[in-house]
Amino acid sequence: MSFSIGENVGAYRIAEQLGQGGMATVYKAYHAALDRYVALKVLHPAFNEDKSFELRFQREARVVAKLEHPHIVPIYDYAEHEHRPYLVMKFIPGETLKARLLRGPLTSEEIQDVVDSVGSALGYAHRQGILHRDIKPSNVLISTDGVMYLADFGLARIAQMGESTLSSDSIMGTPQYISPEQAMGKKELDAGTDIYSFGVMLYEMVVGQVPFNADTPFSIIHDHIYTPLPMPRAVNPKVPETVERVLLKALSKERADRYASVEEMSQAFKDAWVAAGVPMRGTAITLPHGSTRTVPRETAPKLAEPVETVVAVELKAKRFPWAIAAGLMVLLVCGLVGLAAFRNSGIFRRLNATTTPLPPSLPSPARDPKPQVVATMLSPNSQPLPPDLNSPQLKAAYDAAQLNPDDPNAHLALAVAYWDAGLRRQALEALTTAANLAPMDQDFLLGAAKEFHAREAWTAASAMYIRLMRAYPPNDPAPTEIIDAMHESVYKSAGEPEFTLFLQFEMVERTDQAMGIIMRGRSALTVGKLEDARNYLNQARGMKPDLRETALLEAEILIHEKRIDEARAALSAIGADQNNPEWIHIMAEGLMKTLP
Repeated sequence: MSFSIGENVGAYRIAEQLGQGGMATVYKAYHAALDRYVALKVLHPAFNEDKSFELRFQREARVVAKLEHPHIVPIYDYAEHEHRPYLVMKFIPGETLKARLLRGPLTSEEIQDVVDSVGSALGYAHRQGILHRDIKPSNVLISTDGVMYLADFGLARIAQMGESTLSSDSIMGTPQYISPEQAMGKKELDAGTDIYSFGVMLYEMVVGQVPFNADTPFSIIHDHIYTPLPMPRAVNPKVPETVERVLLKALSKERADRYASVEEMSQAFKDAWVAAGVPMRGTAITLPHGSTRTVPRETAPKLAEPVETVVAVELKAKRFPWAIAAGLMVLLVCGLVGLAAFRNSGIFRRLNATTTPLPPSLPSPARDPKPQVVATMLSPNSQPLPPDLNSPQLKAAYDAAQLNPDDPNAHLALAVAYWDAGLRRQALEALTTAANLAPMDQDFLLGAAKEFHAREAWTAASAMYIRLMRAYPPNDPAPTEIIDAMHESVYKSAGEPEFTLFLQFEMVERTDQAMGIIMRGRSALTVGKLEDARNYLNQARGMKPDLRETALLEAEILIHEKRIDEARAALSAIGADQNNPEWIHIMAEGLMKTLP
C-alpha cells in the first residue's frame, strides 16, 4: 500500500513521491511544526513478515541516527504508519551523482569532491562501526549548492539486519557495485566491502563505464566473483597509469589485498592523480566522447546498459530519423510474429497490452558509442547467443522484454522462451528479473510456477512456489495443492546442478524448515555424501515425523547404500500409502524399476 499525496503520516503531510526502489519508497513531506520539508523513506510491507522486525528497526534506526557528519544525510526521526515503518531524513533538493554521470564525464574538480565527500563520510561511519553495504552513484546526492551527501546508511543497515522476503531472497547491494563477498552471500562483512564498491564508483568516473555490466543481475554478480577486472587503460587509454594501479588494488577480489581503510584509498587516489600531472583542482580534465575503446573479449566489460540506468538517445542518431523509424518497424513486425507463438500460453494473456513501446536507448556519452549487442552470458557452461537469438520466438520475447523492461510478464515470457531453447541459466536469470518486478503478486507467481512446473524445471518452479508461499498472510496460508507442488519442486530441484546458484537452502527453510532440511539431505546424496544425507534425514524426521518426503529420501539413501532389500521394502510401503501425493507414488515406482 502506497501513501497518497496530501495524506497525513504522523506529523508529516505527503507532498509528492520522489522515487521507488526494491526496498523502499521515498516521499517529500511537509513538517508543519518546524516549517520545513523532509524526506520520508517508507520500507516495503514485506519487512513486516519478520515479527521481530519492528524492535530491530527501532534499535538500528537509533544507531544510524547517531551518524553526524557534514556529508551524510541525517536521520531526524523514525516511526510507523499503518504498519509501514519509515525513516524521516533531511530533504536535499538537487540531483544524484548517477544523474550527473548520465550528462557526461565529471570534471577534475567534481572527481575530487566525490573522493573527499564520500571518502570522509565512509571513513567516519567505519570508525563508528557502521558499514554502508550499498555504495553507488544513486546514493550520492548533490545539493543545489554543490554539497555532496552520502544517503541510505539507515536503509542499507536496517534491511541487512532483517529476515524478510526482501532481505533474505536477494543479495544486498546493487549488481554493478557489489563486492565479491557480498555477491557470494557472505555474512561477515567489513570495511573492505564498502572500499570495493567505492572503487567501482571511482573506476566509473575515470574510465567512463563500470567494470562489469550485462543484461541480467546474475551475469554481473558472476563477473564480480570470477572475471578478472578489465584493465582501466585498456578500456580508456587516457587513464593515468598511477590511477590504474590504485583502481586495481581497490578492486581486488580478495578483501585482504585491498586498501586497509577508505582514508588510505582516497589519499592514494589523490596522490596518483597529482603524480600523473593531472591536478585535482584547477584543470577541468574530462574523458571526451569517443575516447574509450573496446578491449579483447576475455577482459572487456559487457556493453548492456546498467540495470537501473535510463539514458538519453545520442544526438547523432537524430540525423537519421528514417533509420530509427525503419528499425522500430522491423522490430515491431518481428515482435508481433514471434509473440504469436505465446498465444496459447498463460503468459500471453498476462502480457500488458497497453504498454507503449519505447525505442531502445543508445549508450551514454561516457560509453562506447557503437551500437549495442546482446551481452554474452559469462558462465562456465553457457555460450554466446547467436545474432538471431536461436529462433524467431526467442528473439520476439527478448525484444518484448527490452521494450517493456518493467513488465514482469514480458520477462516471464522471455524466461520461458530461453528455457524452451535450452538456455537454462539465462532462463533462470530472466525469471529472477520477472519475479523481482512482482514480488507479492500471487496470480503472477502462481502462473510462473505452473509454467516451469509443467516443464519440469524444478529449480525455477521451486523459487516461484517459495515466493508464492510468502505472499500469503500468516492467517490465510497457501492451499494444500500449492504446498504439495512446492514440496515436489523443492525435492526434485535438489538434483539439478544449477539450484545452488538460484535457490538457497535458507530460503526454503524460512518457508518450510523441515523441507529445507530434506532438500539439504537430497543435495548431499546427489554428490555422494551418504553420511550427511542420513544425518539430515534424521534431523527432518525429528522435526516433522509425518513429513511424506522423509520416506522417499530414506529409500533413495538405501539404494545408494546398496541395501537393496530394505530399499524395495521402503518403496513398497510408499506405494501402499494412499495418503502420499501422486508425485511421490510416481517417483517411488520409477525407483522400484531401477532395482536389480
